[in-house]
Amino acid sequence: MSGNRLRLTEKLSYGFGDMGFSLPYNMASGFLLLYYINVVGLPAAVVGTIFLVARLMDAVIDMAVGIAIDRTRSRWGRTRPYFLFTAVPYALVSVAIFAVPGDWSQNAQIAYAFVTFKLLGILMSIGSIPYTALMPMMTDQRDERLKLGGMRSIGTSVGVVLGTAAVQPILAAYGGEKEPGGYLAAAAMFGALSLICILSLFRNCKERVVDDAPQRFAILPEIGKMLRNRAWLVSFLFCLVYFVRFGGMMGITAYFAIEVLRAPWMIGVMLPAVAGMLLLSAFFAPPILARTGIRKGCVIVLAIAAALFALLPMVENQPTVFLAIYIAACLANSITITAAFTMIAETVDYHEWLYASRKEGLLSAGVSLATKVGMALGTAGIAFVLAAAGYDPEAVTDAAREAIRWTYYGGVIALLLAQIGIVLAWPMDGEHTRIRADIVQRRLAT
Repeated sequence: MSGNRLRLTEKLSYGFGDMGFSLPYNMASGFLLLYYINVVGLPAAVVGTIFLVARLMDAVIDMAVGIAIDRTRSRWGRTRPYFLFTAVPYALVSVAIFAVPGDWSQNAQIAYAFVTFKLLGILMSIGSIPYTALMPMMTDQRDERLKLGGMRSIGTSVGVVLGTAAVQPILAAYGGEKEPGGYLAAAAMFGALSLICILSLFRNCKERVVDDAPQRFAILPEIGKMLRNRAWLVSFLFCLVYFVRFGGMMGITAYFAIEVLRAPWMIGVMLPAVAGMLLLSAFFAPPILARTGIRKGCVIVLAIAAALFALLPMVENQPTVFLAIYIAACLANSITITAAFTMIAETVDYHEWLYASRKEGLLSAGVSLATKVGMALGTAGIAFVLAAAGYDPEAVTDAAREAIRWTYYGGVIALLLAQIGIVLAWPMDGEHTRIRADIVQRRLAT
């Protein structure tokens, strides 16, 4: 059964499913680097290695989860069992990562940090890959998918706002950024919210568009088909670059505000602005992208965001102007995340058109890997920059400040331009209706 219009409750539950998975992850992205280096006292280079190695290991894990989804047959469907059984462990581990024992040796703390961070990534894979695979199963209508992408952007934005802006007052209540109790309290609160959101996703969202592909299939040939799927390759690279930039900004913004702008209060504006603009764009991104198409729309807004970011170094000493330009750049760029969510769903249609099988799990796993590796590369890259610049939180040098400044500006602009080059290769604009018609005709024939 396909083509159904979705109930508002279902759309909302789908959107806040992203909040459930991203809220603890966003707090980790925004504050784990700060927590490990400035609170626990781990060396910056070691922290960067933890982030990078843990995420590179996800290559195998994510593929295994994707294959498992395509082989799953249950009374709850192919994706929904994973929401039910990961909700509680994910909430618990999201608290554990901010509970590094202070009286352990540094080597033991490093081991604890790696294990808990790796567990968070594994559980994120087991929950978020089915979540991504669910969208093309809920409907095959592009306008409905754009709306689901908008709802997911809302969930993402709320997760980022809570995972960043809400952390600052909690830390202040516990004595500031160097006191471990605030991190633990915030993580516990967000873990509870995550649990509620993921269980709501399980209860209210349904699978409608599923094929009759056999439960068992040869893995390597299917991976080969995935790599030959142009829509998937574009989605993979687009998300990879997006999340390298997102992870880097989440990791460096606190240092940039404190050491370069000399205005720690701006952390509570700059990090939430990313999410706040996602929330705003969720309402107008679907009609804009429906009119322009994904390729043209993304090129325009990414070019605007890059131009605005290039203006920021000129207004560092004018906080109001700086924030106005920064927020405008975030607003322009935020449209691309709704586009990315829709692109991921449409890779499934493109795959079925090419190969007569959908493989939602495998395709979603590949894109999920891009998001996590991108986040890891971005965050680890910032840690390595800090280490190379000789950053010492007790005695910050001018050289370290300059390294932070130009990594912040130059890295963002370069990655925005890279996304423009990637999205130009998107193959589905103007072809989606024909591809869907071919798929329906093929199904009727068989």
